[in-house]
Amino acid sequence: MILVDLTIVTVATPTIIDKLDASVNQVVWVSSAYMLAYAVPLLITGRLGDRFGPKNLYLIGLTIFTLASLWCGLTSTISMLILARVVQGLGASIMTPQTMAIITRIFPAHERGKAMAVWGATAGVAMVVGPVLGGVLTDGLGWEWIFFVNIPVGVIGFVMAMRLVPTLPTHEHSFDWLGVALSGVGLFLLAFGIQEGHDKHWAAWDVSMIVGGVVLLALFVLWQARNRREPLVPLGLFKDRNFSVSNTAISMMGAIGASMGYPLMLYAQAVRGDSPTQAALLMLPMAIMSILLARFVGGLTDRVHPRLVMGFGFVASFVGMLALALLLRPSAHVWELAVSMAVIGVGNAFIWAPTAATATRNLPMHLAGAGSGIYNATRQVGSVIGSAAIAVLMDSRLASLLPGASANGDAGAAQITNPHYAGLFAQAMRDAMFLPVGLYVIGFLAVLLYEKPNHAGYGGATAAAAAGH
Repeated sequence: MILVDLTIVTVATPTIIDKLDASVNQVVWVSSAYMLAYAVPLLITGRLGDRFGPKNLYLIGLTIFTLASLWCGLTSTISMLILARVVQGLGASIMTPQTMAIITRIFPAHERGKAMAVWGATAGVAMVVGPVLGGVLTDGLGWEWIFFVNIPVGVIGFVMAMRLVPTLPTHEHSFDWLGVALSGVGLFLLAFGIQEGHDKHWAAWDVSMIVGGVVLLALFVLWQARNRREPLVPLGLFKDRNFSVSNTAISMMGAIGASMGYPLMLYAQAVRGDSPTQAALLMLPMAIMSILLARFVGGLTDRVHPRLVMGFGFVASFVGMLALALLLRPSAHVWELAVSMAVIGVGNAFIWAPTAATATRNLPMHLAGAGSGIYNATRQVGSVIGSAAIAVLMDSRLASLLPGASANGDAGAAQITNPHYAGLFAQAMRDAMFLPVGLYVIGFLAVLLYEKPNHAGYGGATAAAAAGH
């Protein structure tokens, strides 16, 4: 449910633009606000789970998320929708680290790969099921139902968690509130400055926000290195190369997941004239391949060098995404788009679960919450930056090729019938799609640095490194 809500808005973007009289940039903020509120507290909510119990924090976060979903569906203005999404993101931030920490703490290292394969595959599938579900709900019941659907799921999830999730021992922690402030404000300034940059013509105040964000994030890293009590990010964990590489890889996947849906959904509905459901079904081949390959890849995770598994995944996804980007033209056939999406799905199946398993295999038990918080926060930081970057690219390309398209709502639900303008709109979306293509290249270069995991005593080495720090 948490991860579906990262992508479910993308397919409803043209409809929300039309119904709430919003611009492309404003609707992207509906997702960016959620991602920011999700990412910023992750580092501390993992620690809170260690201190007060992951089950308790999970139930609190689930309650906030479910009530905020109701609020999202009841809003009638774009501003209130963005605000409700902030609260929803906070609920998601409280929940997420608890799921990964519980798995890390109840499964021994030699079995954790299989458990994380399920967790990681769920994450990968959710990121593509979101648009499909969003299309069906937007078409059948209205855009509000992409949020209302969370309410019964949240209630069922609460009852199941109360009955089935184990109550685990807690650990005393001190809380690095200065680290929370530096990382939170820094990330907000950076993301806000990037996303608003083109719309505000890169004004001096906007550039200052970006620079200020970078400076604060640098100060955050410096403070983590100097904090001798209990830093928010135990930098000793990054002495393990596989943990560092996994965080780099998952940040790229977060950015790809947050960015690829917008240009694809706008192209499908504005250029091809697809309904929200038809547009969303373009994502289905990717979801199907991720589901079909989940068990097979889970079996490989504990037996094959992660460099081979994830290297193949990034290469396959790059090929599929490049083909998809080049196909975004008015005359493209559905089967061509479907084949490209299927190839991306094959590659993603070899990335999501193995990355999570390799990152968490080394986590010492007393740092399970902190480690899972770092991993999830890294993915979300990637999502925030990817979302902001795609908004800038789409806005700038539309402004260049079709001046006024974003501001006047011409990217709304209606199809562009003029062949000339349809071609220009498709070109704008095609140009924007090269962002996720490039991100797959960065991910591939990162996973080349993986080392072969040593299952026996692997977590102890990391624990010693962390304790030494």
